[in-house]
Amino acid sequence: MNRLSVNLCGIELDNPVIPASGTFGYGYEFAEIYDINVLGTFSFKGTTKDPRFGNPTPRIAECTSGMINAVGLQNPGVEKVISSELPKLGKCFFKPVMANVSGFSVEDYAYTCALLDKEPQVGWLEVNISCPNVHGGGMAFGTTPEGAAEVTRAVKAVTTKPVIMKLSPNVTDIVAIAKACEAAGADGISLINTMLGMRIDLRTRKPVIANTMGGFSGPAIFPVALRMVYQVAHAVKIPVIGMGGVSSASDVLEMMMAGATAVEVGAANLVEPTVCRDIIEALPAEMDKYRIGSLAELKLEK
Repeated sequence: MNRLSVNLCGIELDNPVIPASGTFGYGYEFAEIYDINVLGTFSFKGTTKDPRFGNPTPRIAECTSGMINAVGLQNPGVEKVISSELPKLGKCFFKPVMANVSGFSVEDYAYTCALLDKEPQVGWLEVNISCPNVHGGGMAFGTTPEGAAEVTRAVKAVTTKPVIMKLSPNVTDIVAIAKACEAAGADGISLINTMLGMRIDLRTRKPVIANTMGGFSGPAIFPVALRMVYQVAHAVKIPVIGMGGVSSASDVLEMMMAGATAVEVGAANLVEPTVCRDIIEALPAEMDKYRIGSLAELKLEK
Protein backbone atom coordinates (compact mmCIF):
# COMPACT_ATOMS: atom_id res chain seq x y z
CA MET A 1 0.00 0.00 0.00
CA ASN A 2 1.15 3.53 -0.80
CA ARG A 3 1.53 5.21 2.60
CA LEU A 4 0.97 8.64 1.04
CA SER A 5 -2.32 7.80 -0.68
CA VAL A 6 -5.63 9.35 0.34
CA ASN A 7 -9.20 9.12 -0.90
CA LEU A 8 -10.81 12.43 -1.84
CA CYS A 9 -14.56 12.17 -2.42
CA GLY A 10 -14.26 8.63 -3.76
CA ILE A 11 -11.20 9.25 -5.97
CA GLU A 12 -7.83 7.84 -4.94
CA LEU A 13 -4.87 10.22 -4.89
CA ASP A 14 -1.27 9.02 -4.86
CA ASN A 15 -0.58 11.72 -2.28
CA PRO A 16 -2.50 14.61 -0.71
CA VAL A 17 -0.51 17.48 -2.26
CA ILE A 18 -2.53 19.73 -4.59
CA PRO A 19 -1.32 23.02 -6.08
CA ALA A 20 -4.04 25.61 -5.41
CA SER A 21 -6.06 27.41 -8.04
CA GLY A 22 -4.52 30.61 -9.33
CA THR A 23 -0.97 29.54 -8.54
CA PHE A 24 -0.53 26.73 -11.10
CA GLY A 25 -2.21 28.02 -14.27
CA TYR A 26 -3.61 25.13 -16.29
CA GLY A 27 -0.64 22.95 -15.41
CA TYR A 28 1.26 22.70 -18.66
CA GLU A 29 3.55 25.66 -17.83
CA PHE A 30 4.80 23.77 -14.77
CA ALA A 31 5.11 20.56 -16.80
CA GLU A 32 8.08 22.21 -18.53
CA ILE A 33 9.86 22.31 -15.15
CA TYR A 34 9.03 18.85 -13.71
CA ASP A 35 6.73 15.88 -14.22
CA ILE A 36 3.49 17.16 -12.71
CA ASN A 37 2.09 13.63 -12.58
CA VAL A 38 3.86 13.27 -9.22
CA LEU A 39 1.09 15.48 -7.79
CA GLY A 40 -2.04 14.12 -6.15
CA THR A 41 -3.88 16.43 -8.53
CA PHE A 42 -4.07 20.21 -8.98
CA SER A 43 -6.77 22.84 -9.03
CA PHE A 44 -6.60 24.78 -12.27
CA LYS A 45 -7.00 28.53 -12.70
CA GLY A 46 -10.33 29.96 -11.58
CA THR A 47 -12.74 29.74 -14.52
CA THR A 48 -15.81 31.86 -15.16
CA LYS A 49 -18.64 31.70 -17.69
CA ASP A 50 -17.27 34.58 -19.75
CA PRO A 51 -13.68 35.71 -20.44
CA ARG A 52 -12.21 38.13 -17.89
CA PHE A 53 -9.24 40.45 -18.21
CA GLY A 54 -9.10 40.84 -14.43
CA ASN A 55 -8.34 43.87 -12.30
CA PRO A 56 -6.10 46.82 -13.28
CA THR A 57 -2.40 46.68 -12.44
CA PRO A 58 -0.49 46.69 -10.15
CA ARG A 59 -2.29 43.69 -8.74
CA ILE A 60 0.38 41.71 -6.90
CA ALA A 61 2.55 42.96 -4.04
CA GLU A 62 5.01 41.23 -1.75
CA CYS A 63 4.74 41.83 1.97
CA THR A 64 6.14 40.39 5.18
CA SER A 65 5.69 36.59 5.23
CA GLY A 66 3.32 36.62 2.28
CA MET A 67 1.83 38.48 -0.62
CA ILE A 68 -1.31 40.40 -1.61
CA ASN A 69 -2.97 39.74 -4.94
CA ALA A 70 -5.96 41.22 -6.72
CA VAL A 71 -5.66 39.51 -10.09
CA GLY A 72 -9.44 39.41 -10.39
CA LEU A 73 -10.05 35.98 -11.92
CA GLN A 74 -8.35 36.65 -15.25
CA ASN A 75 -9.24 33.71 -17.51
CA PRO A 76 -10.37 33.00 -21.08
CA GLY A 77 -13.87 31.81 -20.12
CA VAL A 78 -15.17 28.28 -19.76
CA GLU A 79 -15.71 27.52 -23.44
CA LYS A 80 -12.13 28.47 -24.31
CA VAL A 81 -10.84 26.49 -21.32
CA ILE A 82 -12.63 23.41 -22.64
CA SER A 83 -11.63 23.88 -26.27
CA SER A 84 -8.03 25.02 -25.76
CA GLU A 85 -6.64 24.67 -22.23
CA LEU A 86 -7.85 21.17 -21.35
CA PRO A 87 -6.50 19.55 -24.56
CA LYS A 88 -3.06 21.06 -23.85
CA LEU A 89 -3.27 19.87 -20.25
CA GLY A 90 -4.24 16.39 -21.42
CA LYS A 91 -0.89 16.02 -23.14
CA CYS A 92 1.10 16.37 -19.91
CA PHE A 93 -1.20 15.40 -17.00
CA PHE A 94 -2.76 11.96 -16.92
CA LYS A 95 -4.80 12.07 -13.73
CA PRO A 96 -8.18 13.63 -12.92
CA VAL A 97 -7.83 17.39 -12.50
CA MET A 98 -9.77 19.69 -10.17
CA ALA A 99 -11.77 22.39 -11.96
CA ASN A 100 -12.02 25.65 -10.02
CA VAL A 101 -15.15 27.65 -10.85
CA SER A 102 -16.16 31.21 -10.00
CA GLY A 103 -19.27 33.20 -10.87
CA PHE A 104 -21.21 36.42 -10.48
CA SER A 105 -24.64 34.85 -10.15
CA VAL A 106 -26.06 31.48 -9.15
CA GLU A 107 -26.86 30.90 -12.82
CA ASP A 108 -23.21 31.59 -13.78
CA TYR A 109 -21.98 28.95 -11.36
CA ALA A 110 -24.48 26.37 -12.59
CA TYR A 111 -23.74 27.06 -16.27
CA THR A 112 -19.96 26.78 -15.90
CA CYS A 113 -20.08 23.73 -13.64
CA ALA A 114 -22.51 21.91 -15.97
CA LEU A 115 -20.09 22.31 -18.88
CA LEU A 116 -16.99 21.27 -16.94
CA ASP A 117 -18.82 18.33 -15.39
CA LYS A 118 -19.01 16.76 -18.87
CA GLU A 119 -15.23 16.83 -19.37
CA PRO A 120 -13.56 13.43 -18.79
CA GLN A 121 -10.38 15.06 -17.43
CA VAL A 122 -12.28 16.78 -14.63
CA GLY A 123 -12.47 14.74 -11.43
CA TRP A 124 -13.85 17.34 -9.00
CA LEU A 125 -15.50 20.75 -9.19
CA GLU A 126 -14.06 23.21 -6.68
CA VAL A 127 -16.63 25.99 -6.45
CA ASN A 128 -15.08 29.26 -5.35
CA ILE A 129 -17.57 31.30 -3.32
CA SER A 130 -14.74 33.09 -1.54
CA CYS A 131 -12.74 35.34 -3.88
CA PRO A 132 -12.04 38.67 -2.11
CA ASN A 133 -10.74 40.43 -5.23
CA VAL A 134 -13.87 40.71 -7.35
CA HIS A 135 -16.66 43.28 -7.16
CA GLY A 136 -20.23 42.03 -7.49
CA GLY A 137 -19.85 38.31 -6.95
CA GLY A 138 -17.39 35.74 -5.77
CA MET A 139 -17.07 36.18 -2.01
CA ALA A 140 -20.58 37.64 -1.67
CA PHE A 141 -22.06 34.15 -1.99
CA GLY A 142 -19.73 32.73 0.64
CA THR A 143 -20.39 35.22 3.40
CA THR A 144 -23.72 33.78 4.55
CA PRO A 145 -24.93 30.20 5.06
CA GLU A 146 -27.96 30.94 2.87
CA GLY A 147 -25.90 32.23 -0.06
CA ALA A 148 -23.42 29.36 0.15
CA ALA A 149 -26.22 26.80 0.28
CA GLU A 150 -27.98 28.36 -2.71
CA VAL A 151 -24.91 28.03 -4.93
CA THR A 152 -24.26 24.50 -3.66
CA ARG A 153 -27.80 23.34 -4.49
CA ALA A 154 -27.70 24.93 -7.95
CA VAL A 155 -24.38 23.30 -8.85
CA LYS A 156 -25.35 19.88 -7.46
CA ALA A 157 -28.55 19.96 -9.53
CA VAL A 158 -26.61 20.05 -12.81
CA THR A 159 -23.53 17.91 -12.03
CA THR A 160 -22.60 14.32 -11.31
CA LYS A 161 -19.01 14.76 -10.12
CA PRO A 162 -17.93 15.62 -6.57
CA VAL A 163 -18.58 19.27 -5.67
CA ILE A 164 -16.14 20.90 -3.24
CA MET A 165 -17.14 24.32 -1.92
CA LYS A 166 -14.23 26.71 -1.36
CA LEU A 167 -14.83 28.96 1.64
CA SER A 168 -13.66 32.40 2.71
CA PRO A 169 -11.96 33.20 6.03
CA ASN A 170 -13.39 36.72 5.85
CA VAL A 171 -16.53 35.76 7.78
CA THR A 172 -17.71 35.61 11.38
CA ASP A 173 -18.66 31.92 11.52
CA ILE A 174 -17.05 29.70 8.89
CA VAL A 175 -18.43 26.55 10.55
CA ALA A 176 -22.03 27.64 9.97
CA ILE A 177 -21.27 28.23 6.28
CA ALA A 178 -19.53 24.85 5.92
CA LYS A 179 -22.46 23.06 7.56
CA ALA A 180 -24.90 24.86 5.25
CA CYS A 181 -22.91 23.66 2.22
CA GLU A 182 -22.93 20.10 3.57
CA ALA A 183 -26.69 20.21 4.17
CA ALA A 184 -27.19 21.50 0.60
CA GLY A 185 -25.36 18.48 -0.82
CA ALA A 186 -21.68 19.45 -1.04
CA ASP A 187 -19.31 16.48 -1.32
CA GLY A 188 -16.39 18.34 0.26
CA ILE A 189 -15.16 21.67 1.63
CA SER A 190 -11.91 23.47 0.84
CA LEU A 191 -10.54 26.28 2.98
CA ILE A 192 -9.22 28.82 3.41
CA ASN A 193 -9.11 31.22 0.51
CA THR A 194 -7.05 34.37 0.97
CA MET A 195 -7.65 36.87 3.75
CA LEU A 196 -8.53 40.44 2.84
CA GLY A 197 -5.58 42.79 3.23
CA MET A 198 -3.93 45.95 1.93
CA ARG A 199 -0.67 47.92 1.95
CA ILE A 200 0.06 51.62 1.39
CA ASP A 201 3.05 53.04 -0.48
CA LEU A 202 4.39 55.74 1.85
CA ARG A 203 6.10 57.60 -0.99
CA THR A 204 3.01 57.95 -3.19
CA ARG A 205 0.52 57.88 -0.30
CA LYS A 206 -1.60 55.49 -2.33
CA PRO A 207 -2.51 51.82 -1.90
CA VAL A 208 0.12 49.50 -3.38
CA ILE A 209 -2.61 47.51 -5.17
CA ALA A 210 -4.72 49.34 -7.79
CA ASN A 211 -7.77 47.54 -6.42
CA THR A 212 -6.90 49.06 -2.97
CA MET A 213 -7.40 45.70 -1.22
CA GLY A 214 -6.54 42.15 -2.20
CA GLY A 215 -6.14 38.62 -0.99
CA PHE A 216 -3.38 38.13 1.58
CA SER A 217 -1.70 34.71 1.41
CA GLY A 218 1.54 33.04 2.42
CA PRO A 219 3.09 31.63 5.61
CA ALA A 220 1.68 34.40 7.80
CA ILE A 221 -1.87 33.06 7.47
CA PHE A 222 -1.04 29.41 8.28
CA PRO A 223 -2.15 29.49 11.95
CA VAL A 224 -5.49 31.05 11.01
CA ALA A 225 -6.00 28.51 8.22
CA LEU A 226 -5.11 25.60 10.50
CA ARG A 227 -7.58 26.78 13.13
CA MET A 228 -10.40 27.06 10.61
CA VAL A 229 -9.63 23.68 9.04
CA TYR A 230 -9.73 22.11 12.49
CA GLN A 231 -13.06 23.77 13.30
CA VAL A 232 -14.72 22.79 10.03
CA ALA A 233 -13.30 19.27 9.85
CA HIS A 234 -14.72 18.53 13.29
CA ALA A 235 -18.13 19.98 12.41
CA VAL A 236 -18.88 18.24 9.09
CA LYS A 237 -18.81 14.63 7.91
CA ILE A 238 -17.60 15.34 4.37
CA PRO A 239 -13.89 15.61 3.40
CA VAL A 240 -12.01 18.86 3.97
CA ILE A 241 -9.13 20.18 1.87
CA GLY A 242 -6.86 22.42 3.94
CA MET A 243 -4.88 25.33 2.55
CA GLY A 244 -3.44 28.67 3.57
CA GLY A 245 0.27 29.32 4.02
CA VAL A 246 1.33 25.72 3.40
CA SER A 247 4.94 25.55 2.23
CA SER A 248 6.53 22.38 3.69
CA ALA A 249 5.98 18.70 4.38
CA SER A 250 5.51 19.44 8.08
CA ASP A 251 2.79 21.96 7.19
CA VAL A 252 1.00 19.23 5.23
CA LEU A 253 1.14 16.86 8.19
CA GLU A 254 -0.12 19.56 10.53
CA MET A 255 -3.07 20.32 8.23
CA MET A 256 -3.93 16.63 8.00
CA MET A 257 -3.62 16.22 11.75
CA ALA A 258 -6.14 19.06 12.07
CA GLY A 259 -8.57 17.01 9.98
CA ALA A 260 -7.77 17.71 6.32
CA THR A 261 -8.01 14.82 3.86
CA ALA A 262 -5.83 16.63 1.31
CA VAL A 263 -3.80 19.85 1.29
CA GLU A 264 -3.48 22.62 -1.28
CA VAL A 265 -0.31 24.67 -1.71
CA GLY A 266 -0.80 28.20 -3.04
CA ALA A 267 1.54 31.19 -2.76
CA ALA A 268 4.59 28.95 -2.24
CA ASN A 269 4.32 27.89 -5.92
CA LEU A 270 5.02 31.48 -6.91
CA VAL A 271 8.15 31.58 -4.75
CA GLU A 272 9.51 28.14 -5.67
CA PRO A 273 7.88 26.50 -8.70
CA THR A 274 9.00 23.00 -7.64
CA VAL A 275 7.73 23.28 -4.06
CA CYS A 276 4.91 20.74 -4.47
CA ARG A 277 7.27 18.15 -5.92
CA ASP A 278 9.74 18.87 -3.13
CA ILE A 279 7.06 18.49 -0.44
CA ILE A 280 5.96 15.13 -1.86
CA GLU A 281 9.56 13.90 -1.90
CA ALA A 282 10.07 15.06 1.69
CA LEU A 283 6.88 13.56 3.11
CA PRO A 284 8.10 9.98 3.77
CA ALA A 285 11.07 11.14 5.85
CA GLU A 286 8.90 13.66 7.69
CA MET A 287 6.40 10.90 8.45
CA ASP A 288 9.20 8.65 9.75
CA LYS A 289 10.39 11.47 11.98
CA TYR A 290 7.01 11.52 13.73
CA ARG A 291 6.36 7.76 13.53
CA ILE A 292 3.45 8.14 11.10
CA GLY A 293 2.79 4.90 9.26
CA SER A 294 0.37 6.21 6.63
CA LEU A 295 -1.43 9.46 5.95
CA ALA A 296 -4.78 7.70 5.83
CA GLU A 297 -4.53 6.92 9.55
CA LEU A 298 -3.23 10.32 10.63
CA LYS A 299 -5.24 12.06 13.34
CA LEU A 300 -4.86 14.53 16.16
CA GLU A 301 -4.20 13.03 19.57
CA LYS A 302 -6.41 14.49 22.29
